[in-house]
Amino acid sequence: MPWYNLTALQAPMQTQKGVYVTEKEEPQSIKSLKDLKPAQELHGKISKIELFGAFVDVGLEKQGLIHISQLNRGKINRVEDVVQLGDEVDVWVLKVDPNADRLDLTLIKPVALNWKDIRPGNKYSGEVIRLEKFGAFVDIGAERPGLVHVSEMRDEYVSDPGEIVKVGEKVEVSVLEVDSKKRQVRLSMKAAEMVEELDDEPEEALPTAMEIALREAIDGPDDDGETSAVDVKTTTKKRKELEDIYSRTLSHKVQTVAKIEGE
Repeated sequence: MPWYNLTALQAPMQTQKGVYVTEKEEPQSIKSLKDLKPAQELHGKISKIELFGAFVDVGLEKQGLIHISQLNRGKINRVEDVVQLGDEVDVWVLKVDPNADRLDLTLIKPVALNWKDIRPGNKYSGEVIRLEKFGAFVDIGAERPGLVHVSEMRDEYVSDPGEIVKVGEKVEVSVLEVDSKKRQVRLSMKAAEMVEELDDEPEEALPTAMEIALREAIDGPDDDGETSAVDVKTTTKKRKELEDIYSRTLSHKVQTVAKIEGE
């Protein structure tokens, strides 16, 4: 029995809030490079270290290579600064070519959100990963975290971001601005709360076309000119008739609703 317990995950699927959704595959289903797909997650062991990267045994005949540039997002001088021989690691398939018998791996977790999909107004659920005096950085599943400035945390003045959120806390944020070239995202917690409040407000029932017509007929058009006694009498009579019709219409509507609710 080999030392490893091979685990594979299907490629992540993007949700509206930028959260990974994966389904586990049976370890037995991974038998060769042909069974692998880009972005699949594998568990392996560092078997060899070179100047250009590290080889990983993932339980297949062919070992995978993590190039030094794929060990993390920052600058790396030595492979040993990140991994050591014998380390167990979670890796993702970067590229697989069964014909060339080649497997390229990465230690960098694939992003759930592409920059082109992040737009102002989008709402996401994220995690606070770092606090600074000027705000909080929130991971929404993009290549880089977004910044919630202190002025976008609450309506009132915030002197210390740590009084509002903590590292590791889940928060709801809305996108204010995206700079794809600089890979920067400005986020807001205030805007997200405002959207939730608007969604929770009950909708007012709109008047029907008949109700609008009756109200306009009862109120009558504005007339700055003089009106004769006959016109006044006629108008008063019509107004009373329309008010009676309007009253009966509303009464019938109420009775109908009551009857339906009683059934």
